[in-house]
Amino acid sequence: MKKYYKKILLLCGAAVMLSAMMLAGCASQPSASSDVSLSNDNKKLNVITSFYPMYDFAKKIGGEYVDVTNLVPAGTEPHDWEPSTTDITSLEHADVFVYNGAGMESWTDKVLSTLSNKSLTTVEASQNISLREGGEHEHDEDENHTNEENHDEEHYDPHVWLNPLNAKKEMENIKDAFVKADPEHKQYYENNYKAWSEECDRLHGEYQEALNQVKTKNLVVSHEAFGYLCDAFGLNQMGIQGIEPDSEPDPAHMAEIIDFVKANQVKVIFSEELVSPKVAQSIANATGAQLEVLNPIEGLTNTQLENGDDYFTVMRENLTALKKALN
Repeated sequence: MKKYYKKILLLCGAAVMLSAMMLAGCASQPSASSDVSLSNDNKKLNVITSFYPMYDFAKKIGGEYVDVTNLVPAGTEPHDWEPSTTDITSLEHADVFVYNGAGMESWTDKVLSTLSNKSLTTVEASQNISLREGGEHEHDEDENHTNEENHDEEHYDPHVWLNPLNAKKEMENIKDAFVKADPEHKQYYENNYKAWSEECDRLHGEYQEALNQVKTKNLVVSHEAFGYLCDAFGLNQMGIQGIEPDSEPDPAHMAEIIDFVKANQVKVIFSEELVSPKVAQSIANATGAQLEVLNPIEGLTNTQLENGDDYFTVMRENLTALKKALN
């Protein structure tokens, strides 16, 4: 009898060991969706975006299947921002990186060339959008111009998203990148894109209807961020600064702006939330114009984010400000 029980115990032990080995073997096998580059957190795409519009568009298209992290902090002007070592490390663990391109993020080519993350899907959201020529880019005499592609990009105006139809195209490019990285949820991304592209069309229609009826077409802005918007709706912008908001106007340009304001009876000088209004206020004081805000949506403040503002709410606030200023 003892021998009988001993055999049973030995057989049970062997069965337990065999089961453990089989479980270990299963755990080490790739899942059926292992060809999809997904982060481990609930199988969501780990998405990194360069600055606010890319963040907002990525969240709208990706919805519940993406975790989106924005590199440029809230309330920070993005033109001269550069990533930290921590930011670069986050890109090493990302599934998708979304950036605007057209010279907006001068650091992207250099950073991307150093990454060892070969499975990273990158999307230049402004791809296949017709770019406006920007102002002349000023270089230091000792600056290295070995990267001809970057050098060329710096002559373009990167603010494409301020035309709602360009924003629609950027969302499409982001959608395509998500489908590439996560084909399992293709229809979900397609459906989200369809809904938000229709909202872009509605926004474009609202702008078209309102701005076709304004009394004047001239506006004075802090920096020349609104060229795509002006081209789309027949407006004319005079920038206090150039394409980048940190370029101070010289006295001759200041005099030119003041003359323009007076000659065209411009009632409002537009400043921005993320840059100092000092120069714009000086022009307003010299001409008797009012100072108001026109947001280029390069970044939102923490307060705006907490209030639930996004690309569409701010664009509609801009439209309200334009109607008031141009009538």
